[in-house]
Amino acid sequence: MNLAMSPSLLERLSQFIAVRMGLNFPEERWKDLTAVFVSAAKEQGMRDAEEYAQWLLSASPTRREIETLASYLTVGETYFFREKRSFEILEEEIIPQLVQARRGRDMRLRIWSAGCCTGEEAYSIAMLLDKIVPNLSEWNLTILATDINPKFLESASHGIYGEWSFRAIPPGIRESYFLPLPGGKMQITRRIRDMVSFSFLNLAEDSYPSLMNNTNAMDIVLCRNVLIYFTTEHASRLVENLYAALVDNGWLLVAPSETSRVLFPQFTVVNFPDAIFYRKSAVALPRFSYVERMPIAVKVSPALPEPLFSPDVNQSEDQNSFDIVEMANSPIVVAQSLANRGELTEALDWCDRAISTDVLNPTHRFLRAIVAQELGRLDEAKRLFEQALYLDQSFVMAYVALGNLAKKLGQHALWRRHFRSALSLIEGLEPDALLPESGGLTAGRLREVIQSTLREETRKP
Repeated sequence: MNLAMSPSLLERLSQFIAVRMGLNFPEERWKDLTAVFVSAAKEQGMRDAEEYAQWLLSASPTRREIETLASYLTVGETYFFREKRSFEILEEEIIPQLVQARRGRDMRLRIWSAGCCTGEEAYSIAMLLDKIVPNLSEWNLTILATDINPKFLESASHGIYGEWSFRAIPPGIRESYFLPLPGGKMQITRRIRDMVSFSFLNLAEDSYPSLMNNTNAMDIVLCRNVLIYFTTEHASRLVENLYAALVDNGWLLVAPSETSRVLFPQFTVVNFPDAIFYRKSAVALPRFSYVERMPIAVKVSPALPEPLFSPDVNQSEDQNSFDIVEMANSPIVVAQSLANRGELTEALDWCDRAISTDVLNPTHRFLRAIVAQELGRLDEAKRLFEQALYLDQSFVMAYVALGNLAKKLGQHALWRRHFRSALSLIEGLEPDALLPESGGLTAGRLREVIQSTLREETRKP
């Protein structure tokens, strides 16, 4: 094997990539890794691949530098409605029953495309929902699409695709949801683009599930053709985190080549004709009793198979559970756990209990604001974030939350001002200092995220 780098350097490099990105480059893939670094070195202005590798290993790479490395190491190969049978099951079985179970009460749908590449999978979900869900505008809908490659995310946000992305598209989809562009390309309609939120997420390093990056309480997670690139250790950790990110009875979809008897022990295996899905089955316990066992990062143990949607427990069980919870945990802990599970109305009630017991605590109002925002009550959320800042003017995450809210509303000058206020507060902190109410985010990491966001916005036309 003719390599431009020594075996010892390649071994260190593959270990670094595994730790920081979860990607697996064993010895049999070192030739591929070398080719990537030869190409990357030229674009980075380095003398050769070894210089780039040595610099990367000796430095403490920022998020931007990890993003750059990811753009070389990850390969985009996807298309609309890939693995047709999975989308048929979503259309015919899973989504209709979700809609039926929630219509008229908790009309929320939350779907996450983890490792979204250039966006075809997320947009396929959006088009499917638009096609089959009556009165979709009445629903509080979240389609989150995340990836570690910033070039993929930028491409996805534009929604422009060539013929290769359409090679398995169902009849009528192109005509209904795409507009022709010069040169033979097609752009997905603005209405469908607006249904999807794209954001950076390093599945090997960032914190999730978390209210702060909107990765909690998902009904469906698609993580397809991602696990095959991960080390065994990171794949197992990823599956655990995705399990925690799902609501009870939520669904995980992986690629057919990624199904495994050992990798998904906490899930119930559901065998559909010609497809295997994984389901987070609810444990038949009184509601809220899970809080006593695991207050924040809610993970329930594997359960026996049950019907697709389980009825709620009766009122007497609920009341007993409330009594247990109130003895075992503070109201804010219960509120946090309920919010992580997606039980938002009940989480609001417990936030109110927390506020009434400690009216000067800014974190109680902050959590209530996050929950209100999830429910689409944006004016209320803004008011509560501002109240949290009034009580604690050094509350970094309140500035970040207000910035994100202003960005969502198109208030560009305001979100930049809030983000810069957060940056000024971070400057006085150690890079590895954990930020309160951030879900494990450090000051250094948040600095990189904000700076990257501000840079990206200034580059846009």
